[in-house]
Amino acid sequence: MSESAVVVITGANRGIGLELARYYAGAGREVIGVCRQSSAELAEAAAQVIDGVDVTTDDGIKKLKAGLAGKTIGLLINNAGLLQDEQLGSIDFDSIRTQMEINAYAPLHVTEALIAFMGQGSKIANITSRMGSIADNDSGGRYGYRASKAALNAFGKSLAMDLKPKGIAVAQLHPGYVKTRMVNFGGLITPEESAKGLAERIAGLNLENTGSFWHSNGDALPW
Repeated sequence: MSESAVVVITGANRGIGLELARYYAGAGREVIGVCRQSSAELAEAAAQVIDGVDVTTDDGIKKLKAGLAGKTIGLLINNAGLLQDEQLGSIDFDSIRTQMEINAYAPLHVTEALIAFMGQGSKIANITSRMGSIADNDSGGRYGYRASKAALNAFGKSLAMDLKPKGIAVAQLHPGYVKTRMVNFGGLITPEESAKGLAERIAGLNLENTGSFWHSNGDALPW
C-alpha cells in the first residue's frame, strides 16, 4: 500500500460500499465516500462524502476530481453497480445499456480520471461478480449484468497490465452472495462478512498477482 491512507469508495452510501467504508474507517484509514445521495450512516463512517456524483456522466467525474483536490489515493474501490434482469424473448436493451454504463464504463472512466491522484503502491479494487465469468455460467439469463461484469473484468485486466509499470495493482473481486437491497436481502453472507473478505483480498494484492479475479473468500475465479 502507498503511504497515502486515503480510501475512495464509489457507491458508498449503502450495502457493501457502506460496510467497506466502515471497515476502513475502523482501520484508521481516511475514507472518502462517493455517491449520488449520501446517507446518515455514510456521513458517520466517512471522513469526507462527495455526493451528487453520477459516475456515468462527465459532470459527475469532474465533481469527483474537484472533491479530491490535493489528495493522494492509496486505494480506489469501484463499487457502484446495478443489477437488473432480462428474459429471452422480451429483452429490454435499454436496461442492458444502463448496466453497461454503470457496471463497466463508469469504473473505467473513474479509474482513468483518478490515476493522477495515485502513486507507487496504490491499489484499485473493482467490485465485479462471478456472474461476469463466462466459464462459470451454467444457468443463463441476466444478460445485461453478466455482460457488464464480463466487460468490467476485461477492463480491469487491461488496467492491471497498463498500470503495473506505475506500481499500481488492480484486482477484480467478487463480494459473494451478499444480503443487500440489490438481491432483496436474499444472500448467503452479511455485508460485514463480505467487506472483511474483500479487505483481506485487497491486503494481499500486489504487483505479482495484479489482474487477478478473486472471490472474497480467497478462491481464484475462472474468466
